[in-house]
Amino acid sequence: MSWLTRHRARRYLRSSLFLAPAASILLALAVAPLVRWFDDRTRWTLFGFEAGGAAAVVSGLSSSLLALIVFAFSILLLAIQIAGGQLSPRVIARIFRTPLLKVTLSAFVFSYTYSLAALSRIGERVPQLPVALAVAASLTSLGVFIYLVQRIGEAFRPGTVMTLVAAETRKVVDAMYPDPFTPGGGEHARLSLDTGRPDRVIVQRKASGVVLAFDAEGLSAVAARARCVVELVPQVGDFLPVGEPLFRLYGPGASVPGEQELRDCVALGVERTMEQDPAFGFRIIVDIASKALSPAINDPTTGVLAVDQLHHLLSLVSRRQLDTGVVRDVSGEPRLVYRTPDWEDFVTLAATELRIYGATNPQVTRRLRAMYDQLLRAVPAERAEALRREVALLESTLEGAWPRPADRAVAGASDLQGFGSRSRD
Repeated sequence: MSWLTRHRARRYLRSSLFLAPAASILLALAVAPLVRWFDDRTRWTLFGFEAGGAAAVVSGLSSSLLALIVFAFSILLLAIQIAGGQLSPRVIARIFRTPLLKVTLSAFVFSYTYSLAALSRIGERVPQLPVALAVAASLTSLGVFIYLVQRIGEAFRPGTVMTLVAAETRKVVDAMYPDPFTPGGGEHARLSLDTGRPDRVIVQRKASGVVLAFDAEGLSAVAARARCVVELVPQVGDFLPVGEPLFRLYGPGASVPGEQELRDCVALGVERTMEQDPAFGFRIIVDIASKALSPAINDPTTGVLAVDQLHHLLSLVSRRQLDTGVVRDVSGEPRLVYRTPDWEDFVTLAATELRIYGATNPQVTRRLRAMYDQLLRAVPAERAEALRREVALLESTLEGAWPRPADRAVAGASDLQGFGSRSRD
């Protein structure tokens, strides 16, 4: 099985709402005869269900469970509308990966299927244990539904969503950039590769798409066997149209690797994911803040919450070696080259749109200034220049947005809360 096939399978398992409920149906159909067999052997009489009452109870519960399933899907559709309208369409994919939603739907479907199986066996003799289990499963599903409603109300607050996105982004940063920053630069600084004259170019065929992830180990192994260097042209997160270069190969063995062997190491899709793309986490947070700062919503506090998360992420990224896109073989020869975002990319992504859209919201500009001030004291000296440029741009933007010096002084102050925690240094 190729890396690409495994990657697609993992993505489907994470995002599918079909598999867990379908598995719960099979589980219910498997459990029902086992419970009946145990009931036949033990002849439980503890609960004392009578035929008429048991049939009425189980029938009513199964009808209620069907209503709960409908309500659960209604909540799902509502969550999608909230995510797309109030937060960012980029959040919608996260909804389908929510474990609680999958567990809830599975519990409802299991209880409904098992209740039908129990109802079909009620005759002159009432199977006490199956009926009791149907009642218990239904009541448990009701409790799970109430918990789902509570958690949905909490989970789609802007602050909660941005906190979860930032936490996932930190994990991706740790995985993609494990090495601490060194002033001399990473592998790219020590690599001499004439990208203008490749020995072979492989272009994208069949369908366009966004580069989601790639198998660095697999690509470098292919290059090592062929004794060549493989360059992955698009960066993770880039849109790759048909006909554009996907790989450039260098060296005497450039003609050896098969096209399909290389293509099977790159996953394309419709929308970016965060698997190997920490910049996408920044993108989601900035999108949520940009929508909050729009005239239609005008929620600068959400903008401040976004800067809180971006501040922490920039602090983390500033201490990591970012230009690490070179993989070498055991002998130290470069075999795979790929592009990664640099420090300026992350700073520009985190700051530019919030500075422009939040220019007339002093709460946001004050929080931005506090972020710059703290980062300038914490980041390596080699990375301070990008922050100084952003400070200058912020001051220039404030001059245009606030003609009166007094207002401009208020909007340009440094405050970690926007208002209420002004720096007194």
